[in-house]
Amino acid sequence: MLLTRDELRHAVRPGPQALTIGVFDGVHRGHQMLLARLQDEARARGLGAGVVTFHPNPLAVLRPESPFAYLTTLEQRVELLQAAGVDWVAVVQFTSELALVSAEDFARVLVEEARLRLLLVGENFALGRGREGTVERLRAIGADAGFEVMAVPLLAASEDGISSTRVRKALAEGAMELVSQLLGRPFSLRGPVLRGDERGRTIGFPTLNIGTSADQALPPNGVYVTRVELGEARYPGTTNIGTQPTFDGTRRRVETHVLDYAGDAYGQVVRIELLRRLRDERKFEGVEALVAQIGDDVAATRAYFG
Repeated sequence: MLLTRDELRHAVRPGPQALTIGVFDGVHRGHQMLLARLQDEARARGLGAGVVTFHPNPLAVLRPESPFAYLTTLEQRVELLQAAGVDWVAVVQFTSELALVSAEDFARVLVEEARLRLLLVGENFALGRGREGTVERLRAIGADAGFEVMAVPLLAASEDGISSTRVRKALAEGAMELVSQLLGRPFSLRGPVLRGDERGRTIGFPTLNIGTSADQALPPNGVYVTRVELGEARYPGTTNIGTQPTFDGTRRRVETHVLDYAGDAYGQVVRIELLRRLRDERKFEGVEALVAQIGDDVAATRAYFG
């Protein structure tokens, strides 16, 4: 717990605090509601409002044999949590050792290092070894350790509710409008522009080859309408996610043709919002057929932006 204590000390603001705890992957609308409620309850009690987020995701540590992909990078997650208006965010490294810590021991660290006075969580929250720290158990611990526990109901957009799992499922199906609805904003990718094959320039549709991490969740291979942020400017974009089967490619890439842009973006970090899925990626009989289809994709992108 020495590492956890150190991570908390570096993040916590002075004074007694109201906290919420979780992974918050995606920072979706359910998370946003929880964060807004946290700030309301903190202000009503004269407390600071802080977030403790675990990284990596506990599932990635406890089930290493199962691949795990994140809706947001850690940097994006922290930025989104901060943008929600909380006073501070502490990133606590989740390890196999931390997984063995009891709910009571972890709660006491929060009391000692963060002056925890109010813990606000979702109604299905559980903390500690074997998820022993249910809301009921945490209330018993809090009564002894000096903090209140408040559980809030989950936000529901339908009978399925809103969760990172549901967002991930919608993303895997390419249902970008539903993903945007669940997140409360378009799904986005951010990464550096890397040098690729530069094949797009030879066929009249230059693209930005955007680097993404291996654990970044992506929608299915296909072509998407996107909004591209380059510095302070925003452009319409047509993005292909896939392996370039027409050219017998094997490596999955994210490549964006930025409409009405002729600059050199190599080395820059760009952000793209995926707004609508246009079609599956497919292998064409030749370059001419591919170019004709890309022309149609670009026209569909322009139509989307009106």
